[in-house]
Amino acid sequence: MKPKLDTSLLDLWKGFIKNNPKFEHQKMPETWYFCDNEKDANECAQLVVDGIKQATCISLWWYKTNQHPLPKIGDLNIITNWEGQAKAIIQTTKIENVPFNKITQEFAEIEGEGDKSLGYWKRVHSAYYTREMAPYNEKFDENMMLICEHFKTIFTKK
Repeated sequence: MKPKLDTSLLDLWKGFIKNNPKFEHQKMPETWYFCDNEKDANECAQLVVDGIKQATCISLWWYKTNQHPLPKIGDLNIITNWEGQAKAIIQTTKIENVPFNKITQEFAEIEGEGDKSLGYWKRVHSAYYTREMAPYNEKFDENMMLICEHFKTIFTKK
């Protein structure tokens, strides 16, 4: 989700550029937060800052519905908390297209949420996709394709 504009975004980007001048001519990356609620968005942002959360997955349905370009290796993104305060810059390292029912325990661990188990991952993600699709009268399907994005945290707010 896209947060509201916050001055911390520009501050984080300027700090990143100061330490990484090779990016000085690149425009500020897209900013967003994880999840659809404050508690989870803030927890996930902290997991990214701590280097625990190193992946995320968005449904291909969402990308198509929102006419949003798919992520690419090398993409930079600014991760915020629910309030839109910049917390970290991530860089995409790997993209995989995986059906929901083929997600592995390894991916659940890399995503880093909850107890990192596949059971937890399936429970919270099926609930999330169900909520996400409901306003469109669409139904969650265990065969739905997910865009699994692996990333590394390359800069955090000090």
